[in-house]
Amino acid sequence: MKKLLVLIICLGLLAVTGCTSDTQQSADNSKNASDTTLKIGLMPDIDSIPFIIAEEKGFFKEEGVNVELQHFKSAMDRDSALQSGNLDGGVSDMLAAGFAKDGGFDVKMTSMTDGNYCLVAGTANNVQSIKDMKGQNISVSKNTIIEFVLDQMLMQNQMTEADINKTVIPQIPTRLEMLQNGKLDAAVLPEPMGSIAIKNGCHLINSSEEMQINPGVMVFTNDSLQNKSEEIKAMYRAYNKAVEYLNNTPQEEYMDLVIEKAGLPPATKDALTMPKYHEAALPSKDAWEKSIQWLNQKGLVKETYSYDDMVSDILSK
Repeated sequence: MKKLLVLIICLGLLAVTGCTSDTQQSADNSKNASDTTLKIGLMPDIDSIPFIIAEEKGFFKEEGVNVELQHFKSAMDRDSALQSGNLDGGVSDMLAAGFAKDGGFDVKMTSMTDGNYCLVAGTANNVQSIKDMKGQNISVSKNTIIEFVLDQMLMQNQMTEADINKTVIPQIPTRLEMLQNGKLDAAVLPEPMGSIAIKNGCHLINSSEEMQINPGVMVFTNDSLQNKSEEIKAMYRAYNKAVEYLNNTPQEEYMDLVIEKAGLPPATKDALTMPKYHEAALPSKDAWEKSIQWLNQKGLVKETYSYDDMVSDILSK
């Protein structure tokens, strides 16, 4: 009887040990998967579309990388997620990268993106150029890429802030609605909102694309660049496959999917003509120098960070 009791106890201990081992193994596997998953923050704009396509077409899987796409409605929420360690990288812009660096948070720009920012005149506004807009109300979001683009337009036309009235409306949908309803003379809008406004009776005055200024970038945390470099490289290979797909596929074949996944307005389908996307490449040095000069002149960033301070050339490594 005693031998039987000892045998039962031993078998019980083995079972418990086995369960503990399985539980530990499961936890380790989960941790390893989390350690190698690349978490990317996206915004509801055309810069994010190649990532959505790469996921939906299985290009990330083909390159052997686990990518978790997280969608954000505001740049502030995206930046908070980056700084709290909940993201490895995200679709961003040079101004946001400069703010992060100045705030002691080390991020690097790794590639340019293909966004476009449009100065659009309202339905009742008959101006044909920004020079005709002296004294008019132009809506922007303060201290952002939107205001930066407007200031670059003014400078290229030998104008200053004093020549126009900046109306600050942070929320893009509100800005779009007020413009379409004739409550603003003009507004700077990102795509696809610019195209939607034009489709609804407004008209284009200028754009960052026409000015050949591209402040849109991908950023990654320094920690992720050091510890997930192979995953980032694989992500970019998948990104380039998505770019090839987008440039060679009629947009009606994927637009419904993109609108759903990116959270874009349904009107995007009929209003937006997709840009020609570019394979991943380093951001423009000239665009960065204009961005940091603007940040310094406005007193928004103290240091004059160099291009090399801000860029990681992981694409060539």
